[in-house]
Amino acid sequence: MTACRECGFAYDLSLAPAVSELARGRIGEYEGMLGAGSAVLRRRSAPEVWSALEYACHVRDVLLAQRERVLAARRCEKPVAEPMGRDERVDHDGYAEQRPADVARQLRDAALLFANVLDRLSPTDWDRTLVYTYPEREERSLRWLAVHTLHELRHHLRDMRCQLDSHEVQLG
Repeated sequence: MTACRECGFAYDLSLAPAVSELARGRIGEYEGMLGAGSAVLRRRSAPEVWSALEYACHVRDVLLAQRERVLAARRCEKPVAEPMGRDERVDHDGYAEQRPADVARQLRDAALLFANVLDRLSPTDWDRTLVYTYPEREERSLRWLAVHTLHELRHHLRDMRCQLDSHEVQLG
C-alpha cells in the first residue's frame, strides 16, 4: 500500500518519526467536529455509511489498537496484528449511543497514549516488524504502522466532514 485512492494520502515512511506530533495535532480537528449537535453527529447519510460519531469512535479504537500493536512488536518477534473487528465494534460497543464529549476526551487520551509509544522508539525500533493483515497479510515495519495510522486519522476526518456536510446540504 503506497497511496489511498479515495483520499490521495501517500505513504511516505520518512514521516514516521513525526507521526506522534501530527497525531496529537489532528485531534483538535476531531474535537471541533464532535462539538456539533448530538443528533447531527449520530445521523447516517445512508444505512451502510457510518455517522460522524461512529467514525470518531472508530478512530479512537484504531489509536488504541495501534498502540498495542507497537508495544507487541517491541516485546515479540513479528507478532500478528489481528483484525480489530472494526465493523463489529460499531454495534458491540454501541458507537452511535456514546456521548460526543466522552468520545472527544477519549480520542485525545488515545492519541496521547499512541504518541507516547512512538516517541519512545529508538532508531532501530522503527525497523521492528509485525505481520499486518490489511490490506493483505504482509510483514510491515513500525514505520509503516505509524504512517498507516496517520492515514487513518486523515482519511476518517475526511469521512466525518462528508457526513456533517451532507447533513448541512439536506438542511439548507
